[in-house]
Amino acid sequence: MSSLVISAWSAISPYGVGNEPLRQGLAEGRSALAALDPGLHEVPFRQAALVPDFTAARYVGKKGTRTMDRLTALAVVAVGGLVESVAEELAARPEQTALVLGTGSGSVQSVMDFTRDSLSGERPYHVEPARFPNTVMNRAAGQSAIWHRIKGPNTTVAGGSLTGLLALGYALRLYRGGHCARVLCGAAEEFSTQRAWLEWHGRADEERGTPLGEGAAVFLVEPAEDAAAAGRTALARVGAARFRAYQGTDGPREALTVCVRGALEAAGAAPGDVRFVAPLGGGGKLAAEEEQAVTDALPGAHPEWIRLRERVGDTSAAATALQLAAVLATAGDQGLGPGEAALVTGIERDGQVGCAVLTGT
Repeated sequence: MSSLVISAWSAISPYGVGNEPLRQGLAEGRSALAALDPGLHEVPFRQAALVPDFTAARYVGKKGTRTMDRLTALAVVAVGGLVESVAEELAARPEQTALVLGTGSGSVQSVMDFTRDSLSGERPYHVEPARFPNTVMNRAAGQSAIWHRIKGPNTTVAGGSLTGLLALGYALRLYRGGHCARVLCGAAEEFSTQRAWLEWHGRADEERGTPLGEGAAVFLVEPAEDAAAAGRTALARVGAARFRAYQGTDGPREALTVCVRGALEAAGAAPGDVRFVAPLGGGGKLAAEEEQAVTDALPGAHPEWIRLRERVGDTSAAATALQLAAVLATAGDQGLGPGEAALVTGIERDGQVGCAVLTGT
């Protein structure tokens, strides 16, 4: 089976729309968190990291976006950032390009607003029918494919903070199963009042201090020879993605340690090869367990740690996709070098751990 590489990526982050704002924000060590206007956002958080001045009309266009929610707009713009890279392939055989997009529960705001209108209106059916499609989980992936004429397999993945890594793992299986020639995969998450309250009530007390963020990141995953033939630089080889469940308070560290060791072995990388580590983090016990697990799995290694969550907040479903984007942004235009590796990790509080290993080509 051909070696799969990431040959292009597109990010929308609280630093701005596009790859360069993320690259600059990380290089400067700048926080994207800002105070929220309580008059505009009645939420339990005082700070958040929002994509500045982002609207569907501004970045997608006014035509056909009147009812497009923020999550869908973020996804459409992020996917659009990669379409130019594969324009020739899309024009020739659009059915050979797949899209795997991760999300939390779709647009929480759209779901709750639509439900409220059906309960508070004079009649339950006095709702805006054009907004109903926003309530389904695969709205963002479907609209992204329609907007950019991607006609291959279209999949929506949801898995909490590990969604980005789960989407990557699914993309690998989709290609290796012979269903497509290349995959655009990633994840998106929006900020909204509704999501803020759900997150607040769903967190443990020690986790409530982490502000929320939003954003999206999408990657072009394809065989190394296809990237070379098209003149695209192989930024990193996708070595492995691994996941494992844990139970109880003592399980995360051990589960993630086993996960990382297995991914390194599958990728053919040694602990000392790891140049970058991008942990989910976020404070609290799980963050400490995550960091200790990585240290256990990389004895004697001294990687550079990219702590994105401290700068852009909790981006939930988009978190691990943005961590992966942060690795590529930090690695530079040529990507990981020969003999180098990068590790992206996460612990989901609902009982799952995951990681991905990228290597130089």
